[in-house]
Amino acid sequence: MKIVAVLYPGGEIAKNTPEILGSAENALGLTEFLEEKGHEYIVLTDKEAELDKHISNTDVLITTPFWPAYVTKERISKAQNLKLILTAGVGSDHIDLEAAATRKITVAEITGSNVVSVAEQVVMHILALVRNYIPAYKQVIEGRWDIAEIASKVHDLEDKVVGIIGMGRIGQRVCERLKAFDVKMLYHDQFPLRATEEFVLGVRYAPRDQIIEQSDVITINTPLTPETDGMFDRDLIFKMKKGAYLVNTARGKIVDTYALVEALEKGQLGGYAGDVWYPQPATKDHPWRHMPNHAMVPHYSGTTLEAQNRYARGVNDCLVRFLENRSLEQQYLIVDKGEVVSPSYSYAFKK
Repeated sequence: MKIVAVLYPGGEIAKNTPEILGSAENALGLTEFLEEKGHEYIVLTDKEAELDKHISNTDVLITTPFWPAYVTKERISKAQNLKLILTAGVGSDHIDLEAAATRKITVAEITGSNVVSVAEQVVMHILALVRNYIPAYKQVIEGRWDIAEIASKVHDLEDKVVGIIGMGRIGQRVCERLKAFDVKMLYHDQFPLRATEEFVLGVRYAPRDQIIEQSDVITINTPLTPETDGMFDRDLIFKMKKGAYLVNTARGKIVDTYALVEALEKGQLGGYAGDVWYPQPATKDHPWRHMPNHAMVPHYSGTTLEAQNRYARGVNDCLVRFLENRSLEQQYLIVDKGEVVSPSYSYAFKK
C-alpha cells in the first residue's frame, strides 16, 4: 500500500520533541510500523504540488485539521487508487464528503481525541475576552501601567448568559467547566439533550435566535457543514447583544470574515477569540490578524501533547484494521459504504 500523510512542519522543535506526533518530523509515530510491514509511507508538508504528484496512486491519505490538505472533488477524481482518508484529529470538513461518498472512499476521523483539549481552550478564550486579558498583557510588554484603560472593559463572568451553539462532546464539556462560574447557559443543537442531561449540565435548550439576542457570550462548537458554512453572517452577528463576545474554536468558515471585522470595528461585538481560520494557515494579510479586540491564536486547541497522543493512537488503530481488512471503529466513521454516516455531518447531506 502507498500511504501519504500531509502534516505540519515542526522543524527543530519537533525533532527535539518526539511528543509532537502531529508534525511531519515525527509522522504520527507510524514510520517504523508501516515500513516494517512493507508499506510505502510518504510524509509531506506541501499541500499542493507535492500532494498532487502522489495523489494518483495513493491508497490511503492521512490529513489533519491543523494543516489541512483540501481534498476537493477534483483531487478525488484524480485519486483512482484512494480507498481511505483519515483525519488525524477531529473535523473532516476539508474533505469533499459527498465526492468521497460517491467514490465509496471511506473517511474517518479520531472522534473524541480533542474534546477535553478544545473545551479547556474555549473557557480560556471566554475568560481572556471578558477579563480583557490581552490588552492588559500588552501593557506589561510595552512598559505601561494604565489601570483605568484596562478596567473600563473588564467584567465578571458570573451571572452572564452564555450561549452554546453545538452541544456535542465538546459543547457538553464546556458546560461542565462553566458551571463553576455560576453562569446561565443556553444551547442550540440539531439533536437536543434529554431533560436529565440538561439538568446535570445546568443548561437549557433554546431557539438559536433567542440565544443570539440574549447571550453575553456565545461559543461555537458545531462542525462545518453545508448548513453551518457562513452561519454567522452579517445579519446574525448584528443581531447579537451589543458588546457581546463571540468565541469560535469550531471552524473559521462558520463566521463571515468581513462581517466580523466590521462588527468589531463598529463596537457591535465586544471581542472575538478562537483558533480557527479560513484558509489555514492564515495568510499574513488575513484581516482577522489586525481587527480590534481579538484574542486569536493559530489552530492548536485540539492538538495538545495529550491530544496528539490520542489521535496518533487512533490513526494507528484505523490503519491496522484497514490493512487487516477489518471494520474501523464505528465512532470514527464519517463516510462509509457510499454514505455520510456520522451524525455530526449526515443531517446536512440528506437528500
